[in-house]
This record gives sequence, C-alpha cells and structure tokens, in this order.
Amino acid sequence: MIIIADGGSTKTNWCLLDDSNKKIYFNTEGYNPYFVDSEYIVNSLKKGLPSDLPFENVTEVNYYGAGVHNEEKTKIVEVAMQKVFPNAKVEVGHDLLAAARALLADQAGFAAILGTGTNTCIYDGAKITHNIDSAAYILGDEGSGSYIGKKLLTDFIRGLMPKAVEELFFETYKLTPDEIMDNVYTKPLANRFCASFSKFVYDNNVNMEYTRNIVEEAFDTFFNNLVSKYPDYQKYTFNCIGSVAYNFRNVLEETAKRYGMEAGKIIRSPIDDLVVYHINRAAKNQ
Repeated sequence: MIIIADGGSTKTNWCLLDDSNKKIYFNTEGYNPYFVDSEYIVNSLKKGLPSDLPFENVTEVNYYGAGVHNEEKTKIVEVAMQKVFPNAKVEVGHDLLAAARALLADQAGFAAILGTGTNTCIYDGAKITHNIDSAAYILGDEGSGSYIGKKLLTDFIRGLMPKAVEELFFETYKLTPDEIMDNVYTKPLANRFCASFSKFVYDNNVNMEYTRNIVEEAFDTFFNNLVSKYPDYQKYTFNCIGSVAYNFRNVLEETAKRYGMEAGKIIRSPIDDLVVYHINRAAKNQ
C-alpha cells in the first residue's frame, strides 16, 4: 500500500493506493514545520487519520509539504511520518515539487502555488531548477490567502473599509481590532488565521469593486515581485495550484495576460494529478 499526501499550511490531502490502485481519499490539517514540531504532527495524525487505516501495511509514504525548505525542516516531517507509518519507506518533498508534478507531469515549464502561502518555480520535467524564495507570510507571500487576508484585516483595523463591507465583516466574524491583533501577534499559526479571511473577499457581495481591487493588487504584486523576475518568464504558460488561484482564476488569468503570459492549467488541489503521476512512475519502474 502506498500513500501520497499533499500538505499545505492549512490542510493536507491524502490518498491511499492499494495493490490494485484503488484510491481512498481523506484529509487532515496542514503541517508546516516552521510552525509545528514532530510531536504535534504525530498527535494530530493519530486524531485526524481514519481509525481503520492499515498503518502497519503501508509500505511507502510520499509526502509533499509546505515549509519543507531544508534538511532540518524535512527531518521534522520525516520523523513524524516514520512514527505513524513504522513499516513504510518515507519520502518527504516540497509542496512546490508536488505542484510542478501535478501541473506539468514530466514536461518542463513554470509552476506556482497560490494558497495559504505563495511559491513559484521553473521545472525541467524532473526537478525544480529555479526558485525565487517567497519570503513567507511576514516578508512576502504576495498574492496568497495570507497576503489578501492581511490587507483586509489592515483596512478593518484602520477604518479604511467601505461602511457596508465593514458592517458585513463584523457581522460575519464578531472580531474587534484588538482581538485581531491578539490572534496575529500572540497566538500560533497567524499565517493560517490571516489566510482564512480570503474567503470573505470571495463571498463579499456588498461592494464587489472594493474586494476585487484587493485581489487585483495582490496578483499584480505577485507577478511584479516574483513571476516577472524569472528569466524569459513570458515564454512559459502560467500554471498554478491552490484555493486562491482557483477561486480568483478570472482575475489571475487577466493579470497573467497583462504580464504577457498565456494561462495554462489552474486547479484547486494537486492530489488527483499527483496520484496519477505516482501511478505512472510506479508503472515505469516495474
């Protein structure tokens, strides 16, 4: 039995493949090793994974996760996975590699993530060859859910929202500016907290111009600060994965066109295409 997992900072999508390639899907929370340790991941998985999952029979775990940037962070996830799946060979890779494999398979091209956070790369069909660091949610992550959420929260705290939007925001969340500041600066997983408000931007129907402007500015900054910094970026199609990319894909496609890139594949989650990639890889290795 093989497991493929795609882990963002907010949610992890899992697929169990049995010997006949029958697929069983399930979800847990996300595990970014910049914010959680091995013990946290193990405890969460014990609670979040299906209780009837045949842990002892899993022979291979292919886990792709946000925040797996170096050996230290990779080890945090590896240790946790090995404890939960004791008989499995564990491979931990970056969620950007998952995005590239899901979007491009074995073809070269440009791949990006716009979810809770942001990431981008050039992929040669096998590995990532060029990556400009997104600098994470405090310093960067332009275009992401956390970036959009931060802009919304800042406007609310400063009283810059249109009145109707401000009233709807408070009615929806019942949060004061002090409570928002407390969640961002003293509580854990602030990136996830900020990103959760991108849903309000998507759902808002009292002033569409205001929220659309937030998204347009976020995507323009994303292309200006990250995408356009890749050499010859306009020769590639723009392929992207993530809930923010998918929910605001019309604005994203317009922005890509404005920067001279043709829109390619834009999908919410990589898990289905990632499973196909691993099935095909296993077949080639037989």
